[in-house]
Amino acid sequence: MLSLSGLRGQGPLLAFGFLMCFCSNVGQTFFISLFGGELRSAFSLSDGGFGAIYSLGTLASAAVLVWLGRLIDRSPLPVFAALVLAALAGVCLLMGWAWNVGALLAAVFGLRLFGQGLASHTAITAMARYFEAGRGRAISLASLGHTAGEAAFPALVVAALAIAGWRGIWTGAGLALLALMPLVFLLLRGHSARDASLKTSRQASGAARNDRALGEALRDTGLWLRLPALLAPSFIFTGLIFHQVRLAADKGWPLSLMAGSFTLFAVTAVAALLVAGPLVDRHSARRLVPLFLAPLALACAVLAASDSPLAAPLFLGLIGVNTGVTSVLLGALWAELYGLTHLGAIRAFGQSAMVFSSGLAPALMGWLIDWHVTVEAIALACALYCLAASALAALAAGRPRGALG
Repeated sequence: MLSLSGLRGQGPLLAFGFLMCFCSNVGQTFFISLFGGELRSAFSLSDGGFGAIYSLGTLASAAVLVWLGRLIDRSPLPVFAALVLAALAGVCLLMGWAWNVGALLAAVFGLRLFGQGLASHTAITAMARYFEAGRGRAISLASLGHTAGEAAFPALVVAALAIAGWRGIWTGAGLALLALMPLVFLLLRGHSARDASLKTSRQASGAARNDRALGEALRDTGLWLRLPALLAPSFIFTGLIFHQVRLAADKGWPLSLMAGSFTLFAVTAVAALLVAGPLVDRHSARRLVPLFLAPLALACAVLAASDSPLAAPLFLGLIGVNTGVTSVLLGALWAELYGLTHLGAIRAFGQSAMVFSSGLAPALMGWLIDWHVTVEAIALACALYCLAASALAALAAGRPRGALG
């Protein structure tokens, strides 16, 4: 069971993290891809064409995220979070009103920047910064906001598409986000005193002297050895789930089977979150990086090997395990390796790299599908990549803590 030791009295801050993670779901691939068929039809796009638009918007958002994400280090957290939610609401409305491919591209850019990018970045940076003793457990609890959306939204969207249409759903999402904005200020009441106390205590203890700036982190060989493994979940999950409509068709599965299997995805993700938090607090994220891709590699192997309807929930269940572990691991890793002073800037780099990799995946896999490369071949290549990336991460794990170069 997940112990709450060290987290008591911080319920509002944990609820804030949950809220930001939950709201980020509208910019996540699993949510946007549920509208793939409607968007391709409305704008006369092929799989590769829609994948290219999605990738272009995502890659552009990754470039901007590096700059915007570091502002959390020197901005009041309530103001920063409220602005992120306001912008995310605006781009949801833009998606609902999109009139041509250019507007669709702008909406995708905004959803990826403010949803997957900054809303998640804000939540996890806050958890990593203000919960040093129980960092892994705090990230686990906040990340339940991701899994709550992943469990609820697929079935709701499939049902709502028959009633409200895709434009109505996006418009409703934007209005709902605007209604949730006041909660940010309510949950973060008195946050300035918490922030000042943290800075004072770290300066008094001398902990801040060991913190690394982004430039120093980028000169760390260990970062580059770990990066292929850290990018694997975002690339593989995004690429395969973005094309879930085509994947289901090729496998002979009804789309409702994929949507229903997200329930198991959410259950396994929650279980993994609750287990991973204490594991990270006990053993450290840096030691677990070489192991965390095992469920993802197995999920890809299942997809490559079987067309059985049972493969769909097994595939998404294993993906859920990896997603839960990844949320905690990557949330804690940067703070462990490089400290808290420049955590926003360093996390923004890592988040941007992951967004960049997720931006490549839909276009690359879409083109491969257009060129008649089978889903099975793509999944097998992904499994082999996981094994190679884990080997590189194992080399980094053997290096001394804080060693650069």
